[in-house]
Amino acid sequence: MAAQKPSVPKGTRDFSPLEMVKRNFIFDTIKDVFKRYGYLPIETPSMENLSTLLGKYGDEGDKLLFKILNSGDYLEKVNNNLKDIDSNKLALQICEKGLRYDLTVPFARYVVQHLNEITFPFKRYQVQPVWRADRPQKGRYREFYQCDVDVIGSNSLLNEVELIQIIDQVFQSLKVNVVIKMNNRKILAGIAEVIGEPDKIIDITIAIDKLEKIGKKGVYDELIGRGLSSGSISEIDPILELKGDNFDKLSSLKKILRNSEIGLKGIDELETILNYFETIDINTELELDLTLARGLNYYTGAIIEVKALEVEIGSICGGGRYDDLTGVFGLKDVSGVGVSFGADRIYDVMEQLDSFPKEIVSSTKVLFVNFGENEEKYCLPLLKILRDNGVNSEIYPDSAKMNKQMTYANNKNIPFVILVGENEMQKGVLTVKNMVSGEQFEMKFDELLQKLK
Repeated sequence: MAAQKPSVPKGTRDFSPLEMVKRNFIFDTIKDVFKRYGYLPIETPSMENLSTLLGKYGDEGDKLLFKILNSGDYLEKVNNNLKDIDSNKLALQICEKGLRYDLTVPFARYVVQHLNEITFPFKRYQVQPVWRADRPQKGRYREFYQCDVDVIGSNSLLNEVELIQIIDQVFQSLKVNVVIKMNNRKILAGIAEVIGEPDKIIDITIAIDKLEKIGKKGVYDELIGRGLSSGSISEIDPILELKGDNFDKLSSLKKILRNSEIGLKGIDELETILNYFETIDINTELELDLTLARGLNYYTGAIIEVKALEVEIGSICGGGRYDDLTGVFGLKDVSGVGVSFGADRIYDVMEQLDSFPKEIVSSTKVLFVNFGENEEKYCLPLLKILRDNGVNSEIYPDSAKMNKQMTYANNKNIPFVILVGENEMQKGVLTVKNMVSGEQFEMKFDELLQKLK
């Protein structure tokens, strides 16, 4: 029998030690910022009941759920007429669980289930993988990590302000230049209302969300295809043509939406958020973008999306306000707002920009060369002292040729190699080689310890 060729499922990846060190740098940076703002971690299971997941992401999202076959004879209860007809209906009869699609819906389920243990407003962060049965392509995977931060149980727009500060601080720390785009679902509802098509808000926003990709004519063609009249479409034109800074755009928008109460409420919310940033310094540009229409199935207020300025990759962070996400689980009128950082895309951006700090590449700081059994016994207590003092250290496990040991140090980017032979043991010194500069010098162990600490 021929040996099986090893492979992983499409849209999933292995991560090498070097990749993991870089990924952990991203995760640790993001978590540190979350903690600074008082957010606490939770985790939820990889799988949820399908009843928890279905109907929360729209028809398209439902199709992208990975469903898990029931154990045992799962075909026993299947209606025979379905077997060759509708795979989606069949799946619901033989699957009760699915892999989570995002972290937000499981979070809403968690809040309702653990209501009596939670202090509101509840500020939580969650860094875990999610799964989508999507077509794999550049920047789009079937298994990927999300880094979510949400506050639930508060209507205050200070929460939106804080999330924007978190986004700013995360990308400053990662040295990635981004733009934070903002919109408000109430403004989109106002636009649909004033052009006389309030029932077509989803159609309108799906179309104008594609403005960058297909241009204005493409948007208008799509709107006609979705059943809007040419008269209604012409009224959208001034909205897509808004000019000036954020406050200029909002001022023009007030005139266009003057007869829409919900539209004016959305403008007021955005103005309030932007006014806070007149007094708080952030390094990232905030841009009002009326074509932004992500997550319409549950966003009700602010919509936020973050794009890298130097790499074409789509959104690397996004989120918004949801006024009743817990309602589907029986807890009404609990407002929340959150954003999700796409760690995999952030990684791809940082790789392209070569912006990972060089010092994170190696986890080992010191390698002791192995000259034999006597030298091993001499070096092991020194290694213990270094490790006890927080210096990542190792000894080569065999007394192999010097060239082999040095190649090992180079391949692992270890900055210092320690040579302890008979001569060094007699003199009570170490020979230290700086692998970056090539310099070699003798020093006492205590000196080395102070230098490395």
